[in-house]
Amino acid sequence: MAWISKAFGTKKKEEIATPQDAIQRLRETEEMLTKKSDFLEKKIEQEIATAKRHGTKNKRAAIAALKRKKRCEKQLQQIDGTLSTIEFQREALENANTNTEVLKIMGVAAKALKTAHQNMDVDQVHDLMDEVAEQQEIANEISEAISNPVGFGHDVDEAELEAELEELEQEELEKQLLDVTPATKDQLPSVPATEPASSSRAPRVPARGAAAKAADHEDDDMKELAQWAS
Repeated sequence: MAWISKAFGTKKKEEIATPQDAIQRLRETEEMLTKKSDFLEKKIEQEIATAKRHGTKNKRAAIAALKRKKRCEKQLQQIDGTLSTIEFQREALENANTNTEVLKIMGVAAKALKTAHQNMDVDQVHDLMDEVAEQQEIANEISEAISNPVGFGHDVDEAELEAELEELEQEELEKQLLDVTPATKDQLPSVPATEPASSSRAPRVPARGAAAKAADHEDDDMKELAQWAS
């Protein structure tokens, strides 16, 4: 059977191009057709100029130029259609290639995520979070216990201290009220030694001395203070 294969030959398997290769080939074809399109546009301009130049002088040459222009326009129209199709295929391949790469990356990420979660269990995570919350609560209680003063202020009755303070204030007030010194002789005004000169008027009853008035006034003040204190 080997000689049959050598005699008639066998069809080779067509190589399947990768998306990148196909995109590259389409770009090369697109570039080639764009150059040909530019050439045809210039050719059409030249044929139009030739037809105008001959005009009525050489009608046959002018018509031939217009025919060539028509053929160039038809080729240019075909090339524009081909470029549109190639552009559509290239964009489709680029999008498909992008989607393929994205899917590959997402697949790799999914596998990596699965590997990362391989040794993790949801129940264990919940237990761990509960333990963390419990330890945090214990830490807060410890902080509050440390911040409170130890052995000071807890064995003292505030009401008893306030009552004692009121007694001290009352004693101080009574002391201030009773600690009033009588006026000394030096503080009293002096009494004139000589009697006033006699006059023709009737004799006046001698007025009460200033010292006696001051003494009476002081006695009244003492009585009033003693009554208020009692």
